[in-house]
Amino acid sequence: MLYEISNENHPPSTPWQYHMIDYIHRYERDKPKQHPVGMTFQYKGGSNKTLFESPAEWISPNHEGGYRDNPPASDGRKVVLTDTDHLWGIGGNQAWVWKSFLRGLNPLFMDPYDGTVIGDRFDPKWAPVQRSLGYTRRFAQQINLVAMTPSSQLASTGYCLAHASPNEGEYLIYAPDGGRFTVDFSATPGKLAAQWFNPTKGTSSDSAPITGGATRSLTAPFTGDAVLWLKKS
Repeated sequence: MLYEISNENHPPSTPWQYHMIDYIHRYERDKPKQHPVGMTFQYKGGSNKTLFESPAEWISPNHEGGYRDNPPASDGRKVVLTDTDHLWGIGGNQAWVWKSFLRGLNPLFMDPYDGTVIGDRFDPKWAPVQRSLGYTRRFAQQINLVAMTPSSQLASTGYCLAHASPNEGEYLIYAPDGGRFTVDFSATPGKLAAQWFNPTKGTSSDSAPITGGATRSLTAPFTGDAVLWLKKS
């Protein structure tokens, strides 16, 4: 369970929200369980800087800093929930889900569903977002996520989660444009099992093992955006 003080409260609420977050922390300090307390984008005129400087464990930013198109990687200061409600209202696409996940963020989709409150009734344009949220969740359960960190510099695509280890190396790469790209496996010598995933079709295919220990050039076996999962054999 996550606690939130107030959703999208205006900037003058900052001292009060900080106070309430600290209050909950003090109250729960000696309790058997403590709950993460969060702070979301302040409407209108709020700044992500205010969220990062808060005593909250988790935050949900607005679009400043590239969270719509090229999200900054999580640096561990906060758990970051990239919620389409605070980025667009209703918005996002397939690439946004994968870019957020590969940068160590937690994508959330404000789904208009049947259009009763907002948006169009069962609008098919959101199906790729919905499916990719499920796909990324599945990968989160399959990979050793707790050991992996956003390592954008290792892949020429800029999107990589990695456990760059000589004995237990594991890499998950997203290529927004598919095609040819390079990955630096210098920290992981030996063979890595490889599996390609097509996020548009939802299909996986095993590939020949990749030899680590150096930077390798790889090419997606299908058109469109691509995901590559590699793990030390």
